[in-house]
Amino acid sequence: MRILANDGIDAAGKKLLEDAGFEVDTNHIPQDELATKLNAYDAVTVRSATKLRQALIDVCPNIKAIGRGGVGMDNIDVEYARSKGIAVINTPAASSLSVAELVFAHLLNGVRFIYDANRKMPLEGDTNFAGLKKAYAKGIELRGKTLGVVGFGRIGRETAKVALGLGMDVVYTDLFDGPETLSVSFSGGITVDLPVKQVSFDEVLRSADFITLHVPFLDKPAIGKEEFALLKDGVGLVNASRGGVIDELSLVEALDSGKVGFAALDVFDNEPTPRKEILAHPRISLTPHIGAATNEAQERIGIELASLLIEQLKK
Repeated sequence: MRILANDGIDAAGKKLLEDAGFEVDTNHIPQDELATKLNAYDAVTVRSATKLRQALIDVCPNIKAIGRGGVGMDNIDVEYARSKGIAVINTPAASSLSVAELVFAHLLNGVRFIYDANRKMPLEGDTNFAGLKKAYAKGIELRGKTLGVVGFGRIGRETAKVALGLGMDVVYTDLFDGPETLSVSFSGGITVDLPVKQVSFDEVLRSADFITLHVPFLDKPAIGKEEFALLKDGVGLVNASRGGVIDELSLVEALDSGKVGFAALDVFDNEPTPRKEILAHPRISLTPHIGAATNEAQERIGIELASLLIEQLKK
């Protein structure tokens, strides 16, 4: 059986599949050529780049399984594929820590103005050192501040654990009832249960010093113009979930007015061509959708994806 890893797969996952007797092709097929070439395979794995929509599924009856290396599956018509008897799997646990650590890379970046200093130091560091030092002199610490987590699934909880380890308080909101404590592990084999508090969405908006979003994009932004009005003045916002979860134009307005102190975005409305207003804004920390892009996460994703595919295709 042949598997197309169209957006790549970690070497450990590829070896696991090959050891199980599968042929794995890691040569990328462009989106506009998939309709004529995908049917030569029995299964396909993707990340976020390749789109597997109904029309493509219809012309590829040989496909028995679709694997998404990562969490969100909005690039796949999941229910339609399953209605055609195609197994659709993803790897929701493998990248949680990597995304959580990126959230805090952005938060630490934001509270100490590193994102802006990295832009200006190469240009002005030798002529305006004292001026830049003064401009970045009002940093704040994260310890003792409140992190609001919107969406308390695997990634939301992992992000909360990092916050607790740094001495932050955590409030969260979710559609389902969640835990009152989380087990946080430290070096030396020490594990401590620390409290978290579930509150309403509005309460998260009103009370949190920093907010991180870990929800899918549904029919409208989770934080739009009305929600921005509820936020604490000077709040920091991080979106490492999906583009569109924060209304980007309203975000720019809130940054310009000072309502939002800084924002950090790993995902964007119209990837791979984000708005110029977002890319050029002096108070936005930016990364190009790299939440799961660590060596450790990609290895875990590859192994988990391979194991799930083997289980499905050997049935």
